[in-house]
Amino acid sequence: MKTENNLEEMKKMQEQIAKLELIAKNQMTNSAVSRYGTLKSAHPKKALQAATIIAQLVSQNQIQEKITDEQFKQLLISMEQ
Repeated sequence: MKTENNLEEMKKMQEQIAKLELIAKNQMTNSAVSRYGTLKSAHPKKALQAATIIAQLVSQNQIQEKITDEQFKQLLISMEQ
């Protein structure tokens, strides 16, 4: 039973991450999405953190235009500080 519950929890978490990424990617330019993909393969936790920040800003209506690659880089830099 524990294994089934763990699998269900993992599946739910993966679905939530996919939704979060979809929200973030829809708000990004193609070049920013490309950078996100590169970041995700090298640093998955950092990529998820960035996607979470973007999704939160979207849900708070603080982003009206698509995030450019340069803006995404600035977000990543600010996450380091």
